Amino acid sequence: MNPLAPVAESLFPRKRKRHRIFGGLNERQEHIFTWIAVVVVLLFMTAWIGAIHDLLEQQREVVREAKAAGVKTPPPPPPMPSQQIVAQIIQPDVPATAYINDAMLGFLNPLRGNSGKVFFTTVTPGSSIASGAPNGAKSVLTGGTAEKISSDFTAPKQPGVYKLAIQIDQAMRKLDDFNVITLVPFSEKQGGHIGTYYLGNWPFENGGKPKTPAYANPAGFIEVTQENVDTPISAHFKLRNFLTKDQPNVWPKYLLLNPKLLDKLELTIQELEAMGHPVRHVQVMSGFRTPEYNHGGGNTEGRANLSRHMYGDASDIFVDNDGNGAMDDLNGDHRVDAKDSEVIEQAVERVERKNPSLVGGVGVYSACCGHGPFTHIDVRGFRARWRGTGNG
Repeated sequence: MNPLAPVAESLFPRKRKRHRIFGGLNERQEHIFTWIAVVVVLLFMTAWIGAIHDLLEQQREVVREAKAAGVKTPPPPPPMPSQQIVAQIIQPDVPATAYINDAMLGFLNPLRGNSGKVFFTTVTPGSSIASGAPNGAKSVLTGGTAEKISSDFTAPKQPGVYKLAIQIDQAMRKLDDFNVITLVPFSEKQGGHIGTYYLGNWPFENGGKPKTPAYANPAGFIEVTQENVDTPISAHFKLRNFLTKDQPNVWPKYLLLNPKLLDKLELTIQELEAMGHPVRHVQVMSGFRTPEYNHGGGNTEGRANLSRHMYGDASDIFVDNDGNGAMDDLNGDHRVDAKDSEVIEQAVERVERKNPSLVGGVGVYSACCGHGPFTHIDVRGFRARWRGTGNG
């Protein structure tokens, strides 16, 4: 070792080399740069973790809904929004909404009913679909080759079944489990027909005053085609389940169906399960009945002139888990009779106590005329109870 080295170092100190990554910066500037980098990384990680959490919650909800609807293989999870999140951090002019979570879609919850299991809403052409949407939100409706983007959530003028998506800024979320159905106006019915499908005339169509607005002429009809007949309208039901059982080879068909009825049926299923009666399948024996079908032909016992079936808010149902086409033994007495229909009635009573907006009629029917026992359920707006043996 050179004995003069310490002296030389003290007289001529060597300039300390800077780290090559921070060349040209002094030590204080290096510290500032390092802390800025740490903050940026932490912000990115926070946004990323939050996005993952929201997306996982969305996927869990999709899986729950898929299982409730009987889908064996749930749909794949949505893609991770890495590009959107990066864009938010490094591009301040990019809109703040990178993805749409469930909270942003809360304004649509009323359309899903109190059960949360209603998959459709019906609207007349050009009328409002929903209210209370977030600022900047737009509805995107697609059906066949048509697409309608609306900032005020209005329905298309062309009748049909439309898939709904919500757009906020540059983000869009499709609602695979919800449809907007634009109705064919009642005025399209001429001489009791729409096209080749025969409906007949409603009780007060040619004069007279209905006792309540619930008995007025309907606003319009759902057009059911061979392509859309299997559209899910709730967790347990499709459009085809409520069609009038006549004119089998005539298409399109026309249907009245109140979403509140589907809400009540889904809530009744939930109550049955809470009472210890698992429900895998509910058979709709009779849903919508055209006035012509309601009044003419076959066994018309019990088909009242003002039947709620003609207004699309009534159904005759029975639980048929074993698929034999008849009511199951719900009360466990090893017999199938009206007492099993009463079990469904008990579930409906519980539904109406919890949901006064769904109050309506319940009829308990015993086996008769080639069919087994069943329960009539409707949402007429006031309480009614009866026992019968014919068709509800």
